[in-house]
Amino acid sequence: MTTPYQQQSQAPVPPQSPPQSPPQGPPQAAPPMPPQAPHQTNPYQAAPHHHAPHHSAPHHHTQPPQSQPHQPHQPHQQMPSGPPSQPYAGVGPYTSPIPVRRTSLGNALASEWTKIKSVRSTIWTLSVMVALVIGIGLLVAATTADSDYDTVPTTLPGFFGTLLGQLCVVTLGVLVITSEYSTGMIRTTLTACPQRSRVLTAKALVFFTLSFTITTVALVLVAYASMGMHSGPAVAEPTGDQILGATVGAGLYVSLLGLLSLAVGAILRHSAGAITTMLGVVLLPSILPAFLMMSDSLRDLGSKMLEYSSPQSLASLFQIDDGLNNGWPQLSVLAGITAAAMIAAYALLEKRDV
Repeated sequence: MTTPYQQQSQAPVPPQSPPQSPPQGPPQAAPPMPPQAPHQTNPYQAAPHHHAPHHSAPHHHTQPPQSQPHQPHQPHQQMPSGPPSQPYAGVGPYTSPIPVRRTSLGNALASEWTKIKSVRSTIWTLSVMVALVIGIGLLVAATTADSDYDTVPTTLPGFFGTLLGQLCVVTLGVLVITSEYSTGMIRTTLTACPQRSRVLTAKALVFFTLSFTITTVALVLVAYASMGMHSGPAVAEPTGDQILGATVGAGLYVSLLGLLSLAVGAILRHSAGAITTMLGVVLLPSILPAFLMMSDSLRDLGSKMLEYSSPQSLASLFQIDDGLNNGWPQLSVLAGITAAAMIAAYALLEKRDV
């Protein structure tokens, strides 16, 4: 006859049951088994999940885990890096949703305009120039009488402010390009636009247009304000050529001087050196003739240098003296010097590394 302990050991054990530890201590005697009918089911067989008293913790009957059907290994698919609507890299080429087109000079002009209007040096320099031209011009026009304009045109007051205002344009022309070299932003500019000649062309066009427009508007305001303050029979009315020279001619001369400064800045790539060089170009032709004309052999050179100096050229454009020309020859010489400097700047920009 089988004992209850033997029947329980023969019962199936779930696969996930922890191993049974043998009872500690001396073996205990088995309790007497009550009489059972032949057809009665053994209580230990009816509830195999009950444990013997010698176990430390009861075991709960758990169903054996159902085996999952074997699934074949799926190869790993690489997700696309683009938008979900784009095809996978293995299926077809990636197409950017942003329209791509070739850049042009217009894009470079827009970039340079954004840069030149975003920096404070542009605003401050042009503001000082406008304040000098308009402020000094209106001050001279207000402190002079009608009799002072019997031999000179009433557009004369703009000349005094332009003498100082041109230095502001010279400084700004240098900073337009040398500031990018000092900060290292020129590398970013040339990376975005590898055509270096296009970059320099855009800088020159934007700066020249801006300086010419602001200078000419300031000179026009001073000229017509002075003409309104001084009008009468004793005042000589300015001719159309005099008004044109005192407004458009003087604005063109100052803008070409600023463009020459930009070319010198592109050649030297140093703010202090380029500004010093341009101050010498503006001031030395007015100072050196005083020493050159002391020598008989250098007198002609001194007189010619004085004639094409910046103050004398502006005086010719304003037609202060009847003995002077109308200033257009000096303007032509400055345009030729500026063109030569720009050609040198283009050549050096293509050759040199940044």
